[in-house]
Amino acid sequence: MIGLDTNVLARYLAQDDAKQAAMATRFIERDLSAAHPGFVSLVVLVELCWVLKRLYGATQDELVATVEDLLSAAQFQVEQREVVQAATQWMRGRKRSKAGFTDVLISQIAKKQGCERTVSFDRNAVRSAGMVLLA
Repeated sequence: MIGLDTNVLARYLAQDDAKQAAMATRFIERDLSAAHPGFVSLVVLVELCWVLKRLYGATQDELVATVEDLLSAAQFQVEQREVVQAATQWMRGRKRSKAGFTDVLISQIAKKQGCERTVSFDRNAVRSAGMVLLA
């Protein structure tokens, strides 16, 4: 297994820098496989969502679809796969949610770790990601 940094996945997905995109594509499509996967940590996943949203204007639906693609691709091993899947399912079940994918992921990670609740000052996360307002 080989750890992947955010910039490698971002170049692969965005294809925005010809030289780096070509190298990332070649590496991911030729060197990674189910037997020798690329590891996508939760930190990388969150950074990737931030980059795709802020720099490329990706919508929440597009971010969820991208994460689902990473989960389904044999050449990637996503950290805490079940938690990430639970977050994508939460987002799919709440189409009009104002919560961001990363808010839902934070809430799902805490749930998986046995937390009774996740507190936040973010009212959208409270309404849409299952968090509790800290007031």
